[in-house]
Amino acid sequence: MALPAFTGPNRTGENQINFIDPVGRRLARVLRVEEITPRYRRIVLGGPDFEAGFHWVRFAPTDHVKLFFPNPETGELVFPFITAKGWEYPEGAGEPIFRDYTVRAWDAERSELTIDFVVHEHGVAGVWARDAQPGHEIGVLGPRGNVLAPEDYPFYLVAGDETALPAVARAVEEAPAEARVIALIEVADPAERQPIESRADLEIRWVPRSEAPVGEGHLSALETAVRGVEIPDDRNLYAIAAGEAGAMKPIRRYLRRELGLEKKQVDVDGYWKRGTANLDHHSDELADEDE
Repeated sequence: MALPAFTGPNRTGENQINFIDPVGRRLARVLRVEEITPRYRRIVLGGPDFEAGFHWVRFAPTDHVKLFFPNPETGELVFPFITAKGWEYPEGAGEPIFRDYTVRAWDAERSELTIDFVVHEHGVAGVWARDAQPGHEIGVLGPRGNVLAPEDYPFYLVAGDETALPAVARAVEEAPAEARVIALIEVADPAERQPIESRADLEIRWVPRSEAPVGEGHLSALETAVRGVEIPDDRNLYAIAAGEAGAMKPIRRYLRRELGLEKKQVDVDGYWKRGTANLDHHSDELADEDE
């Protein structure tokens, strides 16, 4: 397997991207399951397909893979093959069920991939994670690229809801040692707080989730927390934010328009959207209206 073209450190002031071709296809087996919090489950994956390695680079906290889940009714795992024509499926296969998930960790010595899941009673992924046991299988496709965040800023603002906690945790843990990091993490209740360490000068602010609808003059709890951070006068910072798309849009607008940060200083992503299944977060949902 070819190694990523650039592994950092990235000191260019903006994201650097490694495009990966061909995209890795791996049939994974659950090796271990760990209960992190009442709503969060850590699942360690492995198997022969990981022995050749995995495209992992440090301080690429938003890197993700597509996970292909068994059909909850039939148990069939529909997992495409990658060809020159794109995804191809076995003849007669049913509809694939897949979701994007952040890569929480990669252990090169043990050839083990770690994915953290929010566990809930609805949705294919959450239910699968709730019931996963050693020996269960799942398909892993990707990543299709590594997005290395810049490491030459003195200040990092990182924000996300519980779905973005793996990316937030990676950003905090892998941030430059000489940097100041403020992390804002929205959770349902104090039981959902996770231990996160960093070599940087770190401050974590746990934000209680608000169930009030966003809009019509009402800010999300996370946006209120972001606005409450004291920003350096010189605006020399990098911001990472992820979570529900509707809540991310005003946060991006605040960072870009009100604070005046350059596009290269801001990485905001909508991981999910209320009322939408399997949101394509590569869409222009969060694009600035004036770009």
